[in-house]
Amino acid sequence: MPHSRPMPSIGTRCHDLRVMDAAVRWRIVYRADPDAVVIADVFKKRTQQTQHSVLVGCQRRPKEYDDA
Repeated sequence: MPHSRPMPSIGTRCHDLRVMDAAVRWRIVYRADPDAVVIADVFKKRTQQTQHSVLVGCQRRPKEYDDA
């Protein structure tokens, strides 16, 4: 069963969805807006801590969506 948790370090209404697929752990970082779900990133989780570059990209993409 997928598990979602809030990610306030990314932004408001942002969550991290954890999905197991065979031997791979996937992460889907998204923001739930009233009219849309903005996918910030999808990546394989290989280490316990998320890479800084992934977090920066996840913070940037919802802002780009808001500015468009």
